[in-house]
Amino acid sequence: MLIIPIKEGENIERALKKYKKKYEKTNVMKQLRGRKEFVKPSISRRQEVIRAAYKQRMQSQQL
Repeated sequence: MLIIPIKEGENIERALKKYKKKYEKTNVMKQLRGRKEFVKPSISRRQEVIRAAYKQRMQSQQL
């Protein structure tokens, strides 16, 4: 459960913005999407390696 403290007289839009930010940081939607279908551990590791290699390539090209 997310609890957002609101000060006296604080704007409701600001409170909603705080809520949305806190919600995104908890990665709830990411977990739900991940649980939607099972992915074998070997495939997830392979995807991590591919992402890491891509990031490394992009960093080496910028230099």
